[in-house]
Amino acid sequence: MNDANKNNLSFLSFLGLWFGASISIAEIMTGGLLAPMGFKTGVIAILSGHLIGTGILALGGIIGTEERLPSIMSTRISFGLYGSYLFSIFNVLQLIGWTAVMIISGARSVNLISKALWDFDNTSFWSIIIGGLICLWIVMGKNGWKKINIIAAGLLFLLTIVLSYVVFGDAHLLTNTVSGEMSFGTALELSIIMPLSWLPLIADYTRFAKSKKGGISGSFIGYFVGSSWMYIIGLGAAIVAKNPDPGAMMLAANLGFAALGVVVLSTITTTFLDAYSAGVTFLNLLPKLDEKKVALAMGLIGTLIALVFPIESYENFLYALGSVFAPMFAILLTDYFIIRKSRQLQKDLLVNWGATIVWVFGIFMYYRFIEYDFAFGATLPVMIVTGTIYTLGWRWMANWKYSKKLETSCKS
Repeated sequence: MNDANKNNLSFLSFLGLWFGASISIAEIMTGGLLAPMGFKTGVIAILSGHLIGTGILALGGIIGTEERLPSIMSTRISFGLYGSYLFSIFNVLQLIGWTAVMIISGARSVNLISKALWDFDNTSFWSIIIGGLICLWIVMGKNGWKKINIIAAGLLFLLTIVLSYVVFGDAHLLTNTVSGEMSFGTALELSIIMPLSWLPLIADYTRFAKSKKGGISGSFIGYFVGSSWMYIIGLGAAIVAKNPDPGAMMLAANLGFAALGVVVLSTITTTFLDAYSAGVTFLNLLPKLDEKKVALAMGLIGTLIALVFPIESYENFLYALGSVFAPMFAILLTDYFIIRKSRQLQKDLLVNWGATIVWVFGIFMYYRFIEYDFAFGATLPVMIVTGTIYTLGWRWMANWKYSKKLETSCKS
């Protein structure tokens, strides 16, 4: 995919893309973590968190459509060229991490099914198969995945119906209890942070939107509905069956071979976005490289990591993502939508020291909010605090910049 291509992605393209992205094992497993809250309170936390998180995600998508910029390149608006390099490295690392997490999670779920059907037990084999199909998806390019993704989303929609039937058909859903404790603030944060983890990616796609309204509304509806639904299914499965693994649920529904297919398909459509955006982000560091070839390399690296490292617990991984990207995008969104002085790239800006200092303070505050366990989670308070500090201080810090014009000085 390159910027020279025509901007031809419609509302339905984005609806299918983000609905497909949201139907993943990671979303179902994360929803299962909320089981100690009980079903009713858990659903309230899921819907509230996704409304906040997907709303923030949509704001990032608006910048992509209006400026026709990839997500990480848009951070140059606030942080400058070198600042965007730092975020590019963070984003590539998190996307490769997600690619590996998704591949190994999908492989383990598929292995559960193949073991039950054919007594075939080899997680590494399924990791290679899923990783190879993700690379094939990347090779097909935008015009290929745009059409197939709509078909895949339709099949995945049928999957959600089946999973919902299995989980919500159980009469004990509202009465069963699960051991353990979880505060509402923690549950809300785990619901906000999943859509937030897509924030460094969304503009990679909305920059190709046919219209701003179609790109943003399709992305918001597709992700909010799909992800909330997956969280609720995971929550219900953990309460009813004590096992949120979708492979186990589909075997219980006697789906047999079809279960294997839908797990593989759901993993590919989600993980493709991680590997592809890792490639797009890497071009911010080395723009002369071929976008598709770099994305393919990221898919291969993610597959190799999935084969070597046993990535199982990702709750702390999610918190690490929130700590880096919540304050970063709080500053970008404040610059773009509130201060409105810096809405386009400043080609001479290398580093905005004022924005960088506020961002580092935001990371510190994120972990303080996690410790305080506020009812509103950590992401929302830290974005409000970071945005407020930046709004109040940007005039005072206006000259704390390192630009091409005065490369021998720390101030311009």
